[in-house]
Amino acid sequence: MKYRIRIKNKTEKVKPKTVDHEPVIADRDAVITKDSKIETQSVMPKSTRSKEIGVRSKSVKTKSLKTKDQRSELTLRDKRCMKMIEWGILALIVWTPLAAGSVYEWTVLIIELAVFSMMGAYILMKEKPGMSGELSLALKWPKYLFIGFFVLLFVQVFPWPKFLIKILAPGTYTFQESFSYGFSKIKFMSLSLVPSQTVKQGIELLAYFLLGFLIVKTVRTRKQIMRIVYTLVGMGVFQAVYGFIELSRENAHILFYKKVHYLGTLTGTFVNRNHLSGYLEMLIPLAIGLIIAQIDVFSLAGLKWREKLLRLSEKGFYRNMLLTIGVIVMAMAIIFSRSRSGVFLVVFAFILFFGLAGLYSGRIMYRQKWSEGFLKLTFLAVIFISLYMGISATVERFALDKVLAEGRPVVWANTVGISADYPLFGSGLGTFGSVYPAYEESWKSTSHFSHAHNDYLEYLSEVGWLGMVLLLGGILFVLVKTFIVWKDRQHPEVKGLALGGMISVVLILIHSIGDFNLHIPANMLLFSVVLSLSAVIAFYRKRPVGSRQLARKDQSAVGVSSKKQKAVKKVPGTFFPKK
Repeated sequence: MKYRIRIKNKTEKVKPKTVDHEPVIADRDAVITKDSKIETQSVMPKSTRSKEIGVRSKSVKTKSLKTKDQRSELTLRDKRCMKMIEWGILALIVWTPLAAGSVYEWTVLIIELAVFSMMGAYILMKEKPGMSGELSLALKWPKYLFIGFFVLLFVQVFPWPKFLIKILAPGTYTFQESFSYGFSKIKFMSLSLVPSQTVKQGIELLAYFLLGFLIVKTVRTRKQIMRIVYTLVGMGVFQAVYGFIELSRENAHILFYKKVHYLGTLTGTFVNRNHLSGYLEMLIPLAIGLIIAQIDVFSLAGLKWREKLLRLSEKGFYRNMLLTIGVIVMAMAIIFSRSRSGVFLVVFAFILFFGLAGLYSGRIMYRQKWSEGFLKLTFLAVIFISLYMGISATVERFALDKVLAEGRPVVWANTVGISADYPLFGSGLGTFGSVYPAYEESWKSTSHFSHAHNDYLEYLSEVGWLGMVLLLGGILFVLVKTFIVWKDRQHPEVKGLALGGMISVVLILIHSIGDFNLHIPANMLLFSVVLSLSAVIAFYRKRPVGSRQLARKDQSAVGVSSKKQKAVKKVPGTFFPKK
């Protein structure tokens, strides 16, 4: 066995006298044993060796200091970009619901400018933060599906020859022929009936997807995750409390504007009660998930009286009590918004938590017991308080005649007719309000429907089956992949928060069957944040599968035991670890 020691630019090969001992460390230039270490060090004179080590360590130190200065300069700029992205995300979470749900064009413009500015800061970073390998692999197919969706939007607005449109989309050709002035002189036309609306809605959707991309890429620490979660829950509690305050006033307002619509119902800073309900539906599960993630602070079993008093005085106990009160207040706000879907989905949320409590707790029975007990008490508290305050007006809205009087089933039937005429590519994203009046024949009304009150039917009519497969397929892929990873995790905070996020996504997807929550900017932005954050939490510090086995194989291949590695003292500047 041969051993090497570097001396300046020369390499001297030394054969030790004894090689009976097992090698205990693997270096780039030497494999040393306890006996051979003495022999190799004795080849070079002590004075020469110390001088050589001093020169080498001095040069290495100078080089490292230079590199450190350069890195500190780069890191400073990258930190500023990271702070801009992090605080920009929090600012959007706070801003979007306050501006009447951001339904106005100027509010949407602020969202787009903020997201594109954060994206520019991310691009300017030289050392961009990266996500884990497993998360990157899990989001591979959703990335392709979402990119394909935006490619479809480009295809919708691109001008194509008229004869090609007649072959690919005969419904579009017929509609343009019937309603377009000077159609015979047109040589090129787009698949979208109103290309300007498609471009406008496409840019808005792109902002939401880029925001999810930034969360996946930049949110890496527990502090960042908890900051976002607490901000979300805080905004939900604010909406509920502010809504109750305005509901108790004679002249209700939405911040600085007089409230005109949905008088006598709780709407918070939203115009529509259903949109407030959809907003809170995504926040109540997050708050519950945060509570059961820290459910250990509620457990007093097996403790002495002194320990119980100390547990009750802990900061985490009061935090969970405040979160519980927040959950009750938000649930009460949904009930007094008189949203039928909201009331049903609040009950359904508790059912989902009950059903998944076993998967959350795993083999830890006391955690499952306390989780189920907490859910039961919270649900009963919501029911009793609601009955005490009176919910007769909310119950009346579940009557069948009330549902039919709103005309939604007729709107859905007409929207299905639109989808049948534009099956593959759709009429163009954002064109429903322009196309629907041409199909409103069977139901006469003075109302103008700008949305179908069913997000799935509306998107189907606008982007066709191809767009629905790409858009909905990408969302469901992320949700299912998050659930698959979540059920195998053991970390209590990861289990609780990811469970709350997944239930939030499920609730708003169900609510979208009877409303257009995903066409409201504040709710769509919140949906993007919750979906991407749930994936980040599920994969948070997840060790790759088989990493321990690979580490053991590598260790056995080198022939080194961990105990012997700790026993050998490495000489800095003399021996370098072997790659």
